[in-house]
Amino acid sequence: MDMQGNRHLSVTQQQAWDALNDPEILKSCIPGCEKFEQTTENEYAVAVALKIGPVSAKFNGKVTLADIQAPVSYQLQFEAQGGVAGFGQGESKVELITTDGGCELRYTVHSKVGGKIAQLGQRLIDGVAKSLAEDFFKRFDEALQAKYPRAEGASDLVAQPDAREPSVLKKLLWPAVGLLALGLLVWYFKR
Repeated sequence: MDMQGNRHLSVTQQQAWDALNDPEILKSCIPGCEKFEQTTENEYAVAVALKIGPVSAKFNGKVTLADIQAPVSYQLQFEAQGGVAGFGQGESKVELITTDGGCELRYTVHSKVGGKIAQLGQRLIDGVAKSLAEDFFKRFDEALQAKYPRAEGASDLVAQPDAREPSVLKKLLWPAVGLLALGLLVWYFKR
């Protein structure tokens, strides 16, 4: 599966970067995430529990960061095992671009799944992936707003982001994208 997108964030590039590198923020934003812990300087252990239709599974895996260009971009490699539900692996690239009123998060995800999840229809898998991504970005935007509240009198453009591009990223950009990719894989496995 391939997916790409962008999101306007009403925080600075540095604030978004910091949030995308905060394991606690990422854990709270990834649907079904039970664990998101740093194991080495650029590696995280993750556990995600998901129910997709009649299938429930817990996926354990890791996210590794590479080509880190703080606070602008990085690449993520991820892999997860879900027992009989299957497995997932892939890579993602995340980029933060400074804009008027905040920054823009751009991402691409390339992943593949195997096992029971791979037997599900591609349309179903794509739909679940998009739903998980939207849920992650909604939660991430809420976490950013809580950590970096907007000052009174801030521009309506910043205070009221476009519904199609919700404010999303902060400190945990890299781990968040990795978790998003992992979440998508787990979501696929549970179907």
